[in-house]
Amino acid sequence: MDSAQMVSEASQSRTNLLFGELLVSKGLLTREELADGLNAQQQEGGRLGEILLRLNMLGDEDITHALAEHLSMDYVTLDDIGKVDLSIARSLPESIAKRFCLVVLGEEDSRVLIAMADPLDVIAIDTVTLKMKREIKAAISSPREIRRAIGLVYHGSDIEEQQLRDLVEIEVGDEADDDALLEDLAEPDISGEAAATKAPVIRFVDLLLSQAVKSRASDIHIEPQETSTVVRMRIDGVLRNMVPPAKKMQAAVTARIKILSQMNIAERRLPQDGRFKIKAPGRAIDVRVSVIPTIYGEKVVMRILDAAAVNHDLGQLGFESGLLEEFKNMLSQPHGIIVVTGPTGSGKSTTLYSALNYLKDPTKNITTVEDPVEYRLAGINQIQVKSEIDLDFAKCLRAILRQDPDIVLIGEIRDKETVEIAIKASLTGHLVLSTFHTNDAPSAISRLIYMGIERYLLASSLNMIIAQRLVRKICNRCKEPTSLNEEVLKHLKIDAEQVRDAVFYHGKGCKACGGTGYLGRLPVFEFLVVDAEMSEMIVAGKSEAEIRAASRGKGYGGLLESGVSKMLQGLTTAEEVLSVTFSEKG
Repeated sequence: MDSAQMVSEASQSRTNLLFGELLVSKGLLTREELADGLNAQQQEGGRLGEILLRLNMLGDEDITHALAEHLSMDYVTLDDIGKVDLSIARSLPESIAKRFCLVVLGEEDSRVLIAMADPLDVIAIDTVTLKMKREIKAAISSPREIRRAIGLVYHGSDIEEQQLRDLVEIEVGDEADDDALLEDLAEPDISGEAAATKAPVIRFVDLLLSQAVKSRASDIHIEPQETSTVVRMRIDGVLRNMVPPAKKMQAAVTARIKILSQMNIAERRLPQDGRFKIKAPGRAIDVRVSVIPTIYGEKVVMRILDAAAVNHDLGQLGFESGLLEEFKNMLSQPHGIIVVTGPTGSGKSTTLYSALNYLKDPTKNITTVEDPVEYRLAGINQIQVKSEIDLDFAKCLRAILRQDPDIVLIGEIRDKETVEIAIKASLTGHLVLSTFHTNDAPSAISRLIYMGIERYLLASSLNMIIAQRLVRKICNRCKEPTSLNEEVLKHLKIDAEQVRDAVFYHGKGCKACGGTGYLGRLPVFEFLVVDAEMSEMIVAGKSEAEIRAASRGKGYGGLLESGVSKMLQGLTTAEEVLSVTFSEKG
């Protein structure tokens, strides 16, 4: 070993020791853990931080913070991608950013600011300096944050949006092809298919779907107007306008989607339904398509069923701890009916799928009947209702009961016959889960009785009714405190004592949340447990108000109370809570 190598190793050893001492002084490591880490580093080589991370002694953010202090460098958080100058960041090839785990943030003092996981990597700094042809200023960030930022910088939905704009501008500006394209679309069948296979049309549809997936959209609406086309995406439950196709492309775009969905492109007078799959990184995403005729052409709605965007973990749904245990207790019952109620798009299916995931067991036979089957669940038998061949919920249920089931999920209670078979199943030793459309839990009982179900049958078969809604979550990247006026506090039924100890928040709007102040959604719940006392009230014909009051007396709050609880935790806003709840009728 030459003298230069010995000096280098001695310097590295001293650097590791000083860094370790800093970690101990900050209380992140004990002396014993530091000794173990240094021994492992001496045996394996490399840097102490990498060894500690591999041994799970510290997390990458702890190490990164300490390294920034040790090297007297700036630590930057990358939770707000809006702080990144995308035009400058994208001038560095993605391959280099991934190779060295770094991302360009923008300019600072005429230098290019980059966030690095390893600021001591001189090869990385030299490579970026050479590529950017500018002086570099390095800062430190955690590898996890940098990898996330790389994904957003190089693959964010705004790229697709700009590409869509460019594509539409080219198509609008290319007047030479207008007449030819219009002639294509005027011809039936074959020419419509020919127009749908033109490169700009295919590219527009592909970019639209790609942008929707990256924007977490649940639906895409393509709506023809007299002189234009409107495209909107439903993100966090709210429709937002997106880049529309040129009017001359409208029919071709619709035909392209109908071809993908295996619909009859020559039929423009009747509603049609179909579905197809699209590829995303590491997964395939189902897209359910509905086409209806309007006075200006066919309107298309695509429902995006991205299983990766939905968490079917019962513990992650957002139940309060006490209610979660209550729900699990009801799911462990050998028989009875559990109903989840709420309007369309309130998360009922997600709650039931999460319940099925919790119940899934090789010793149980679980069968579902759905219209449509939204998500495929391994280990569960799922049946698709087909109205065109008279395969409805009732017919499926009768067949299921001859299949020795333990647990049955009915996608939706739609009529008296379905309810009667569900009750029969529950009374013969099966656990039945289903959804219903009512405003709250007590009104579900009234509605079932109105459908003609005997009170004593409901009382003996119902285990629990859960009402739920979805409220938008405050964006953590632009979250800030706010105040509420007396009128809002009155509507929320928040007393003075709660106000004194509470801090209310809202989102001021940033690039990450599209200027809305919200990012993601969470559910609010109302529980109604049908115990012996509640059964007696149902049989006795007590009113909704009396049943609601009895449930409140047992400590189960309503949707408003659940929403206020989430608001006091700083998760949502007063406006969101008031938008999905209502004042209870006495």
